[in-house]
Amino acid sequence: MSRLLRWAGLGAWVCAVLLLGACTGNDQDELQQWMAERRSQVRTKVTPLSPPKQFVPQAYTQEASVDPFSQQRLASVLRQDAAPTASNSGLIGPELARRKEPLEAYPLDAMALVGSLRRAGAPVALVRVDNLLYQVRVGEHLGQNYGKVTKIDEAEVLLREIVQDGSGEWIERAASLQLQEKVK
Repeated sequence: MSRLLRWAGLGAWVCAVLLLGACTGNDQDELQQWMAERRSQVRTKVTPLSPPKQFVPQAYTQEASVDPFSQQRLASVLRQDAAPTASNSGLIGPELARRKEPLEAYPLDAMALVGSLRRAGAPVALVRVDNLLYQVRVGEHLGQNYGKVTKIDEAEVLLREIVQDGSGEWIERAASLQLQEKVK
């Protein structure tokens, strides 16, 4: 009986393979024909590349001028900056000779005036820098431009700064820190 079942199973496999083989032959031919038709109908368009632009070399005409990166030029500029002139020495000389104060390491726009009070009859401003609160009095220095506090009132701190103008001359200018109100 088991032999009969084996031959019957083998016969079923052979029939299935023959049936599947008979079904596939015709469809493949149609598919191949359709693909050949499509290939013949498609026209590829390749746009030609534009010719490269012609390089025209230019002559370097600045050989005779002074090289801005030469050591002599750099040394002369550094000497000129380091030595204050007679008109500049009156303003910047005392500032260069004194010891820097802690709040001179920060620019004015990084500082915020958050309040003011009176201590021993003198006005004191409360300035916040990097989430730290500092007490500032008249005569102390603020900011990176040699700013000196000249007046403190309830709403602002007035400063005198020493800066260089476009020609390199040291000049005084007025600056201020305004009271910052907290926005809710």
